[in-house]
Amino acid sequence: MKYNTKQKALRLPEYGRNLQNMVDYCVAIEDVKERKRCANTIINIMGNMFPHLRDVNDFKHILWDHLAIMSDFKLDIEYPYEVIKKEDLYSRPPRMFYKPFRISYKHYGRYLEEMIRKATEYREGEEKVLLIKLLANHMKKSFLTWNKEIVDDRKIFKDLDELSRGFIRLDENSHKLKESKDILMNKNKNLSRRMKNEK
Repeated sequence: MKYNTKQKALRLPEYGRNLQNMVDYCVAIEDVKERKRCANTIINIMGNMFPHLRDVNDFKHILWDHLAIMSDFKLDIEYPYEVIKKEDLYSRPPRMFYKPFRISYKHYGRYLEEMIRKATEYREGEEKVLLIKLLANHMKKSFLTWNKEIVDDRKIFKDLDELSRGFIRLDENSHKLKESKDILMNKNKNLSRRMKNEK
């Protein structure tokens, strides 16, 4: 008996050894027309193996790329698409540029800090009041995600004041945030609902 560990490594293991053997056979066919017909048959089999991916854009193009990779780019046929080149397969993508952004409080996150800065630019009015209330409640929710103990509203108001550079000042007498226990209870309900749906 020949173990898989003794055989050559599969280039794309998700397709399995039998399909790899078909690709190897296809590469060895001498007649050009027969080789092309064999390649089309393999593409159809590959497509049938993953029918749920048919809705993906360029599904056929991806399959032809996979066929080229499985043949180690030795399959000499006229491809219906421009397939990936061997050198592009192993080249590193260009480094992504990230705008440097210092996060004051990691538990609030970058986007919440940016939203607070945007809120300072809003014109005074009911819309701005509602937005600030939403932001303050979201800050409390984010705080409780990372720190499970009850948080005092004064802490949230202090952080909001700091993150808005003094433009947004709330006090506990005129502003009331959601209770910590209610936020935690809602979070637990949502988690248990999600777990039930996954079953």
